[in-house]
Amino acid sequence: MSRIAGCFERLKEQGRKALVPYIVVGDPSLEATVPLMHELVANGADIIELGVPFSDPMSEGPVIQLAHERALANGASLRDALDVVRTFRERNNETPVLLMGYANPVEHMGYAAFADAAATAGLDALLTVDIPPEEVAGVNAELHRVGMDNIFLVAPTTPDARIDRIVDQASGFIYYVSLKGVTGAGHLDIDDVTAQLARIRSRSKLPVAVGFGIRDAASARSIAAIADGVVVGSALISAMASSLEAGADQQAAQAAATTLLAEIRKGVDSAAS
Repeated sequence: MSRIAGCFERLKEQGRKALVPYIVVGDPSLEATVPLMHELVANGADIIELGVPFSDPMSEGPVIQLAHERALANGASLRDALDVVRTFRERNNETPVLLMGYANPVEHMGYAAFADAAATAGLDALLTVDIPPEEVAGVNAELHRVGMDNIFLVAPTTPDARIDRIVDQASGFIYYVSLKGVTGAGHLDIDDVTAQLARIRSRSKLPVAVGFGIRDAASARSIAAIADGVVVGSALISAMASSLEAGADQQAAQAAATTLLAEIRKGVDSAAS
């Protein structure tokens, strides 16, 4: 059983939901990324999603786009992301870690080379925003060869036939995008999310985590009541960026993010109480 499957299974047995924070490798610095990951776990993270810095992060809103820009200015790359995972594993061999990114860096490295390097580093899964299910066979073969999951996005506008194709290719969990648009935009419509999750679950037994639009304990509680996991990114990155802009050092900025995550953890857990 993969780390991700095991994580969701344990949480289900405990009557709890997964909390999945997203950060960008190299933001606010490469040196700070691994310590931040450990602090995220200490404050309630069940799975960590690492953004791979990219020059054209088309699914991201302004907050995360700026995080990618800062990370690229710090020289962060896909290979750095794998190094971060490898270093994280020196102290934590339990928490699942997935990379979220775009096709170009993975294709440039080569699917087989990426899969081998990722497995050696201790990575659990890959989510590539711009490799559609119709074109995923090559990367899936390599990921599955080394026991890694491939995570797919499902959006409110995804038609039923395409969901069927996605769930045939996906493993680990399904990532449901709760809003039309980019990360950090709009407001949650819980009734619509509930209906969309039912549509996905009628086609797949995989856990479903929901992201985009979760900003605080209240929104996290609402999503945790209906989903198997809650993904939060823009709110954490915004908390760090705002602290840095106000003159805080990196440690204090990261504390702002992890304090927010702890509050969100309480919101997630309160959904089951």
